[in-house]
Amino acid sequence: MTFSITGRCARTRMVGIAITTSSICVGARCPWVRAGVGAVSTQNVTDPRLGNEILDRIAGGLTAKEALGRTIVAHEKIEHRQIAVIDINGGTASYSGARTLGTHGVAEGEDCVAAGNLLSGTNVPQAMADGFQAHPDQHLATRLLAGLAAGIGAGGEEGDVHSAALLVAHEQDWPFVDLRADWSDDPVGDLADLWERYVGEAEAYVTRALDPDAAPSYGVPGDP
Repeated sequence: MTFSITGRCARTRMVGIAITTSSICVGARCPWVRAGVGAVSTQNVTDPRLGNEILDRIAGGLTAKEALGRTIVAHEKIEHRQIAVIDINGGTASYSGARTLGTHGVAEGEDCVAAGNLLSGTNVPQAMADGFQAHPDQHLATRLLAGLAAGIGAGGEEGDVHSAALLVAHEQDWPFVDLRADWSDDPVGDLADLWERYVGEAEAYVTRALDPDAAPSYGVPGDP
């Protein structure tokens, strides 16, 4: 039902996830990020509780692998879950329970981990990891979207996808990027279009929060 790429930028220390699925509103339940800590995608038969639980463990000093390991043994029904984790130092971990749906797989690469289920083929996660790693100097959000697009190009899900999300954390307590296509015939394409529109304004929204007097004009009717 879902495939994702979870990654970090070693240069900026951003962490983030790009994800898509056949069901509605994937961004509401699957991707979890925390500035200075890491990112978690919890998918397949989703348990949203796992995201913050794993991030709390990483924030407490565990690596991605250690945090995931403790979470796995602490939960019932874990065999239904597929989980991908990256910590702020680039450590990765993944889990696909025995009841993960359909053709599924994981590929861990430098600063990334790709995972999916109900896939058209086992090559999809590696294609996502390769797409992410192809341009290390680009913005993390751009790289995540490239990974997701590579997954589509490699065959993606067995069926059509209808929602997608891009979630990135940087230095603040709130997401630097939180974009969603909640129901669409081309959610990954729509998400890429949203990012292209948003990228030029993302830093301005941080400035407006931290130092409104230094913020650029809103550029809307009625703004002096």
